[in-house]
Amino acid sequence: MAAKPFASSADVQAKEQTLEVLAEGVYALTAEGDPNVGAIEGEDFLVCFEALATPVAARKWLARLREHTDKPVRYLVLSHYHAVRVLGASAFDAEVVVTHDNTRALIAERGKQDWDSEFGRMPRLFDEPASIPGLTWPTLTFSDSLTIPLGGDRGDLVLRHCGRGHTEGDIVAWLPQQRILFAGDLVEAQAALYTGDAFHRDWSTSTLDNVAAFGAETLIGGRGAVAQGADAVTAAVAQTRHFLEVMLREVGAVQARGGTLREAFQATHAALVDRYGRWPIFEHCLPFDVSRLWDELSGVERPRIWTAQRDREVWEELQG
Repeated sequence: MAAKPFASSADVQAKEQTLEVLAEGVYALTAEGDPNVGAIEGEDFLVCFEALATPVAARKWLARLREHTDKPVRYLVLSHYHAVRVLGASAFDAEVVVTHDNTRALIAERGKQDWDSEFGRMPRLFDEPASIPGLTWPTLTFSDSLTIPLGGDRGDLVLRHCGRGHTEGDIVAWLPQQRILFAGDLVEAQAALYTGDAFHRDWSTSTLDNVAAFGAETLIGGRGAVAQGADAVTAAVAQTRHFLEVMLREVGAVQARGGTLREAFQATHAALVDRYGRWPIFEHCLPFDVSRLWDELSGVERPRIWTAQRDREVWEELQG
């Protein structure tokens, strides 16, 4: 059997982007499993959520957004540190770039390695990579929550850290008046999870409990379609939790019987593929997911840094 192409290196087909107006002044751009982005109008400013992988890619999103509003971007909110979410930030000319405290620390610790890693894994997302001026640094960070008054009768936008999950610095953006939640990669709707920098036990329990507690009626995950309606939101959270629980069960069982990392990958793949195998980036993510979970269950508290070289070694061991 031929070896599978590395990560998403063979994914060269552009995805169709869809801009949805979720409520007055609330926008989401989805793209068939590519990273989602969004924007919220304040009275005389914009809050943008996520920045895409390059300034060129971000400017294309902003051109779509400018068909609806010409308000300046005051806040750019980044849910976590991964390169495909943050390296387009310079295109927004935002007055304030907001992240969690932990995200700033992660950028300092591993931002350059993550940039190199993600460019190798997902080159199509890096539209004109030479346009990236360097690492993206926040100008405002917080630990628990931060409220942005939107002005007029628009209510507030509440940024919150729900606990360790996809990374140790994930934040969500909550519009209580509209009951809309931008969940970042803490929730995926019909897209596979990337957990290579995750805290699986926290994420699958208390963190997702905190996400569910918002009672959102619309949820924009990190990838996949917008979940519209309370039932769809519940299903998206449940799917995310199930994916994590299956991983924990399968990898834990192999470790308990003294098996190998490759055996853990094979068992996890077999347990997930029928339900999730057709979803975006499933084959890409799973080797890195299982490798991180194997470490976590072995007592490695914080994720090891992914490098382009380590990516290839893990891929060859598990998908080669």
